[in-house]
Amino acid sequence: MQVDDEKPKQQNLSLAIDRSANERTFLAWMRAAIALMGFGVVIIRLRVVQIPVQHRHGTGWKLGLVFSLVGLATVLISTGKYFIVRRQIDDRTYEPSDGLIFLFSSAVGLLGIGVIYFIFAAAVSPSSFVIPD
Repeated sequence: MQVDDEKPKQQNLSLAIDRSANERTFLAWMRAAIALMGFGVVIIRLRVVQIPVQHRHGTGWKLGLVFSLVGLATVLISTGKYFIVRRQIDDRTYEPSDGLIFLFSSAVGLLGIGVIYFIFAAAVSPSSFVIPD
């Protein structure tokens, strides 16, 4: 009779472990989103505090805005994914998906390309403060 008592406890423990892993994953997505939004703000602020040598319209704020928007999208998508996975764990129907990983990796890769472009575009500008003469 003791074997029958152990099985529900093991299932509850397994369910708790899976839920905890889902919460840790969600929190990791939140940290990534906060970092993206923070980096966006830093990019915008760096462009604002530069001393203008000549009047020009900078585009650095656009890159900062994109970082912030991707961060916000990460918050929304990861919150929805958290509840979907939680429901799947409870129903014992969880299947990992690669789509979200591919989407987020692509977004961060494109942002990285944007940062590299921004650095090189600023470096070749005659009034650049990024790379001094």
